[in-house]
Amino acid sequence: MGAVDTVPISDDVIRLGQFLKLANLADSGADARLLIENGDVRVNGEVEERRGRQLHRGDTVEVDSPAGSLAARVG
Repeated sequence: MGAVDTVPISDDVIRLGQFLKLANLADSGADARLLIENGDVRVNGEVEERRGRQLHRGDTVEVDSPAGSLAARVG
């Protein structure tokens, strides 16, 4: 994994499914759901299976995709 972009959020927390779309790690809510269900999403290094997981500033989200691993930090 290369450099990790920080994606600013307007509130103190954001749900994982929303963040995946905001950070362009998923094209849609349906894509986000599938990525999470397939175990392709990690939060702070641990596989996360809850689309509604609340993320806080500083959390790092990684997604495994056919193109490689993508990542973004909640800012």
